[in-house]
Amino acid sequence: MPEGHTIHRLARLHHRRYRGQQLAVSSPQGRFVAEAERLDGQYFTRAEAWGKHLLHHYDSGDMVHIHLGLYGKFSDVKAPMPPPVGQVRLRIEGDDHGGDLRGPTACEMFTPEDLDALVARLGPDPLRKDADPDKAFARIHKSRRPLGAMLMDQKVIAGIGNVYRAEVLFRANVHPMRPGTAVDHRVWQKMWDDTVELMDVGVRRGKIITIRSEDDHGTPGMRGRPRSYVYRRRGEPCRICGNTILGEVMEGRNLFWCPSCQPD
Repeated sequence: MPEGHTIHRLARLHHRRYRGQQLAVSSPQGRFVAEAERLDGQYFTRAEAWGKHLLHHYDSGDMVHIHLGLYGKFSDVKAPMPPPVGQVRLRIEGDDHGGDLRGPTACEMFTPEDLDALVARLGPDPLRKDADPDKAFARIHKSRRPLGAMLMDQKVIAGIGNVYRAEVLFRANVHPMRPGTAVDHRVWQKMWDDTVELMDVGVRRGKIITIRSEDDHGTPGMRGRPRSYVYRRRGEPCRICGNTILGEVMEGRNLFWCPSCQPD
């Protein structure tokens, strides 16, 4: 599933592509026809992201909520667009660009009340300027649930996925099994600030890079430069201490950490 930086990057792209334009909107697949007919010809005002949720806003006040889930993708092509291919749930086309949405978990009309309800059940989003990290800390610090599990809980923090979870914990030297009650505010603030910085890099560069410059021992100009410390590196030597990276399944997702750099 795309992590939050991917959705924010998509929202920024759509904002640049379509803001202020009268869009042609359709549903070639047929599962969003009535809604598309309502939106067709309206002016697109803005796009935004809340965690892993994408929102399109129109001048009438209409709003579309999109959650890509595991299989959803939004194409980006120049207009005029070619005939649709495959199961296109939503097609939008502006003056110069258009996009086809395929395979989303959700593509639905939203009311302001729907948006309020969505935001209420999400934790703070590190990529939003209005995010309050103390809201997440309050939930973390009163729970004995492992921090590694709570970082993946969208009700605690919105937008973090498996890669950022593993890498932020490593960079903070925090064991993923540490209970939330044992996380002090100073450590949490350091992790939050690091998450904001790393996810912002992800938005700007379109890929997750968590290696600090002093730990990047790749060959300049060559492919295959290291991009992570522990994610998907179970059984390999730690880039910092040389100890073996461990891994196990936590709440259905693979987890990776270094037992030396992230002691109990």
